[in-house]
Amino acid sequence: QVQLVESGGGLVQAGGSLRLSCAANGSSFNGFTVAWFRQAPGKGREFVAAVDDGDRTYYPDSVKGRFTISRDNAKNTVYLQMNDLKPEDAAGYYCARKRPGLFSPVFSSASYNYWGQGTHVTVSS
Repeated sequence: QVQLVESGGGLVQAGGSLRLSCAANGSSFNGFTVAWFRQAPGKGREFVAAVDDGDRTYYPDSVKGRFTISRDNAKNTVYLQMNDLKPEDAAGYYCARKRPGLFSPVFSSASYNYWGQGTHVTVSS
C-alpha cells in the first residue's frame, strides 16, 4: 500500500525558511513524478512544485526562485526547500505521487492518485 508521510511544517517568520519532507512508506518514488501542492483555508489546491523521474523540476511563478524540490530515491523521500517565505505561502502542504502516463500535466492535482495527509506551514508577518 502506498503511504506518503509529510513532515517539516511549522511556524516561521516572513523571510524565513523551512524544509518539508515527504517519505514513501511501503512504496517507492522511483520512476514516478512527485509533487507538492498546497491549500489555504477557503481556497483550492494549488500546485507548488514537481520533480519527475529524470529530475526535471517544475514550479509556478509564485514560488520560482524561492522554493526548490529535490528527491533522494535511495531514501524514498522528496524534499521541498522553502526560502524567503511570505504570509501568502501559509497553507497545508501535501505531497503526491503522479499516475504513470505521458500526457497528464504535472501541475494538475487530477494527475496524482496518491496523497499524503499534509503538513501545515504558518508564516507570521
